[in-house]
Amino acid sequence: MRLRLLTAAGLLALSACATSSGAGTATGSSDPRAGEAEFRALFKELIEINTTLSVGSCTKASEAMKTRLLAAGYPESDLHILVNPKPNRPQDGNLVAILPGTDPSQKAILLMAHIDVVEAKREDWVRDPFTLIEEGGFFYARGTSDDKSMAAIFTDSMIRFKREGYKPARTIKLMLNCGEESPNEFVGAQYMVQEHLDLISAGFALNEGAGGRIDPDTGKYVFNGVQAGEKLYQDFTLEVTNPGGHSSRPVPDNAIYRLAAALQKVQAVEWPIEFNDATTAFFKRMGELTPGQEGQDMRDAAGGENAAAIRRLRANPGYDALFHTTCVATQLTAGHAPNALPQRATANVNCRIFPGRTQEDIQKQLIAAISDSEVKVTMQSDPEKPGAPPRLTPDILGPIEKISEQIFPGVPVVPAMATGATDGRFLTPAGIPTYGVSGIFADPNTSGVHGLNERVGVKQLMDGRTFLHLLVKEYAGGK
Repeated sequence: MRLRLLTAAGLLALSACATSSGAGTATGSSDPRAGEAEFRALFKELIEINTTLSVGSCTKASEAMKTRLLAAGYPESDLHILVNPKPNRPQDGNLVAILPGTDPSQKAILLMAHIDVVEAKREDWVRDPFTLIEEGGFFYARGTSDDKSMAAIFTDSMIRFKREGYKPARTIKLMLNCGEESPNEFVGAQYMVQEHLDLISAGFALNEGAGGRIDPDTGKYVFNGVQAGEKLYQDFTLEVTNPGGHSSRPVPDNAIYRLAAALQKVQAVEWPIEFNDATTAFFKRMGELTPGQEGQDMRDAAGGENAAAIRRLRANPGYDALFHTTCVATQLTAGHAPNALPQRATANVNCRIFPGRTQEDIQKQLIAAISDSEVKVTMQSDPEKPGAPPRLTPDILGPIEKISEQIFPGVPVVPAMATGATDGRFLTPAGIPTYGVSGIFADPNTSGVHGLNERVGVKQLMDGRTFLHLLVKEYAGGK
């Protein structure tokens, strides 16, 4: 299949075609779909700036987006790049841009997207992960889905707001932050909350965390998701130490075997089934949309009392993760030489903790399940502050339903809880309720998020761009 690399010349040609055909540009047009060629150029630039932990630079990406905002007419005083104060981390720059509102009595709205991405090895990918490629109706590259799509859309909207002379009632703030994929290494949302909360303060924030679902068989849009709450993230280190010795003289107490036994016990833990408002609403609404036994099971499971329905739904990993805390081994390190008994064996166990539980609760349960005093179970980092899931009030949900019906007629809005973790986990406890909504539809099984050949549908990206542009205006008011 022919690959289409988005070159600068190609983008200029697209821009010329759009202008000549009357499609409009981003310069002054209030058409929510205007300026696609310019958006493509912005998206390409952001994607192709490597922002991985190993060799990338969020500062470079923030500076590139700041340059575009300056060109749109934002004064320097409304644009801020906050860089990690650690001398060895100058690449951790976060960008905050502000479009002042006309009504100081209304709290600001924060548009939030992370610009760092997961590592990607060229030799493992079909295409260069840091070159934006359009093929078969998709954009392929690292970050196309997670999360430079929303970063590009929000930046593009801020540019268009300025150029069209839009005067929002609410102040609109944009935060492009680093560190979501490596919160213990990069300076990102947590740092902004701790050191610059006044700069990003808002009545609520829009973030990643939920998108639209596509039926993989028909290509139809099934539902538009809105995240209200997420699991708590915590890595635990399991460690076994041993005197070691020569491998020609094995002993019963082997650090690797002891660690392996502990991990098998972790695997066998049955975490309790739990529900909250978001997961109950998810299963109830999805049950109304899903035919057959699966739909009936969802409706039955929404009450939390039908064990057989829950058991059948748990065969799907996506549904299973909504029911309870999950803990899974993700990394192993052991031994120091091939001809020596191991002196140390460690494993990382990654837990996504159901809201309402604490990291200390889970640590105690892991220790009890392993039941071996020779296996140390420690938190890899200080526990994050848990927060109650933000409420989906009519003021929040109403505009989402209104704009969703306008852009995606007949497609229902479904509340959800994120089983992963987003930067919302730092903002919500700090008093900025954070909701995940993108209007970008995808089949989660083929989007390649955190994996190989990450992609986003071209039409779906453009639909999400229109949806979010109108949604922000609906929340912000003004004219």
